[in-house]
Amino acid sequence: MINQPIYTGTWGNCHIQGIAVDKKQGYIYYSFTTKLVKSTLDGKIIGSYDGLIGHLGCIAFNEDDGCVYGSLEYKNDSIGKGILGAIKSLASFDNAFYVAKFDVDKIDRIGMTAEDGDVMECVYLREVVEDYMAEVTAPDGSRLQHRYGCSGIDGLTLAPLPGEPADSKKHLLVSYGIYLDESRQDNDYQVILCYDISEWSRFFRPLDQNNMHSKGPSSPLHKFFVYTGNTCYGVQNLEYDRYTNSVFMAVYRGKKPSFPNYDLFAIDMTVAPQKALLRGIGEYGECLTLAQMGDHHTESGVRGWRFPYGSTGMFSFGDGSWLFSENRKTTAGQCSYIFGYEWNGKAPFVTKG
Repeated sequence: MINQPIYTGTWGNCHIQGIAVDKKQGYIYYSFTTKLVKSTLDGKIIGSYDGLIGHLGCIAFNEDDGCVYGSLEYKNDSIGKGILGAIKSLASFDNAFYVAKFDVDKIDRIGMTAEDGDVMECVYLREVVEDYMAEVTAPDGSRLQHRYGCSGIDGLTLAPLPGEPADSKKHLLVSYGIYLDESRQDNDYQVILCYDISEWSRFFRPLDQNNMHSKGPSSPLHKFFVYTGNTCYGVQNLEYDRYTNSVFMAVYRGKKPSFPNYDLFAIDMTVAPQKALLRGIGEYGECLTLAQMGDHHTESGVRGWRFPYGSTGMFSFGDGSWLFSENRKTTAGQCSYIFGYEWNGKAPFVTKG
């Protein structure tokens, strides 16, 4: 909980991607695409881990091990090339997708890198690589690149399994990025992979960006689908909220005219997944249910909100209090202000005070 906005400071040419909070120790973490920044809740910078040449996206703090987890992708599309251009790197790499784990207790000064100790380890997500690289046949017989429109990964959170009690074991949820494409029909679901990370000790390895490893699980525990309509690069930020027992999905809104194209959606985590035929895909999948909250679009059945924040970072304290990032671009570089909000269900959030 904060009473005043937190200023992140300026951190180069890449914008903020996500935030996470260690409530017990009073630290907040920022993902600035190629670096992780550690700060106190009153804005004092403690340190940073820099030197990534991939895309560090949404992040989450794991209270069980005291580490920050984040989605990390290396790909040769416009996003990957844009990042390399922003940091003036000539690097090249194979397409690869990871969950990164940061031992944040070791981040104690600005500008730390891989040479400064075992701060970051990664697990390779084979399922994402396969879907990203796939060429598939659409129901109309056309050939399409990227299964489900997969552009990689971004949103990430820790949450109980859908349908299980709120205080049950947390699992890692990782959401796909989805390319914006109005011409295809197999990209109208958000795709969320579910992993039991208590079994991941055998997979974690330091990441050599010149020789990236492929150690990771052969498949996820679950592969969930949420019908929202196509969005621009899928779920940007994913956040579990114990107060409503929902997982919130913040996106860059889509453009298909048959959908409402909301900015924010919520998954009802009290409802167990239902196996159903996926519209526009022609296969069965485990489908999750959107919460009975927000604005209802009758034609598509989709519910959500038009809310401008969340796509560059959001955090739930679990008691109705939230933090949202409001990013800025200045002549000195990219930055953000982190504001406190309260849940009211309709707006669906209002600024504190």
